[in-house]
Amino acid sequence: MHVRKAIALVGIAWCVGLHPGHAQSMLGQRAEVGFGVGTFTYTGDLSRTYNLAFSKPAATVFYRSNISTVISFRTAITGGKIGASDTRKPIDPFAATRAVSFNLFLLEGSGTFEYHFLNWRDNKRRLRFTPYLFAGAALFGISGVQQKTAEYSNIQMAIPFGGGMKYVLNPKYYVAFEFGIRKTFFDYLDNISDGDLQYKNYQYGNRYDTDNYFFAGFTLTYTFYDIPCPSSPYR
Repeated sequence: MHVRKAIALVGIAWCVGLHPGHAQSMLGQRAEVGFGVGTFTYTGDLSRTYNLAFSKPAATVFYRSNISTVISFRTAITGGKIGASDTRKPIDPFAATRAVSFNLFLLEGSGTFEYHFLNWRDNKRRLRFTPYLFAGAALFGISGVQQKTAEYSNIQMAIPFGGGMKYVLNPKYYVAFEFGIRKTFFDYLDNISDGDLQYKNYQYGNRYDTDNYFFAGFTLTYTFYDIPCPSSPYR
C-alpha cells in the first residue's frame, strides 16, 4: 500500500512540476498538426465573381489547439499561386479591350477560431463528423508584380472566414473539406485600381471595389493526446 501511495504521489508531483499550476487543466486537452492542398481563387477587377477557371494550386500547414470540445484556435501558413486574365474570360467589352493579366505568388499567415456544431469527438456516440465555421485575422504578402501601377506595400491584412466539414478516420486522424474567403482592404492584387479616365489606355478598374481571394481544399490532421496525470486515490 505504501509503495503504491508513493508511486502515485511521485506521479502527481512530476505532472505538477512539468505543468506548474496546470496539471488538472491539461487533462483531456489535445493539440493537432496538419496539412492540406487546394486552390486559391481571386475576385476583383478582372473577375467579379468566383470563377473556377482562375483557380490555381495552393497548400497549407497548420497547428491547432483545442480550447474546448467545440472551440479551437488554429495558426496556419498558406501559400500558392493567384491570378486571372482579361483575355481568357473578359467580363465585358471594356475588359476585352484592356487585355491585362496577372500571376502572383501569395503567402499568408493566419490565426483563426473554429466553432464546431456537433459533439463529434464523443467516443460513446457513432457521430464521426461535424460542420464548422471559422474566422480570424491574417497577413499576406505577394511577389511577382512586374511593374507597379501605384505605390503600395506588398504585405497587407485580410480577414479570413468560412466553413467546412470534418470527418474522423480514427482517434488520431481526421480529414476535412474547407472553403474560406479572405476579405482584404487592398485593391492591387491584380495591379489595377483607379486611373485617369481622360487617358484612354483602359488600364484601370473600379477603385471602390477591393480585391479578395479564396482558399478551398482538403486537409489531413494528426492529433496528439496528452498523457493524463494520475491523481492520488488516498485523498
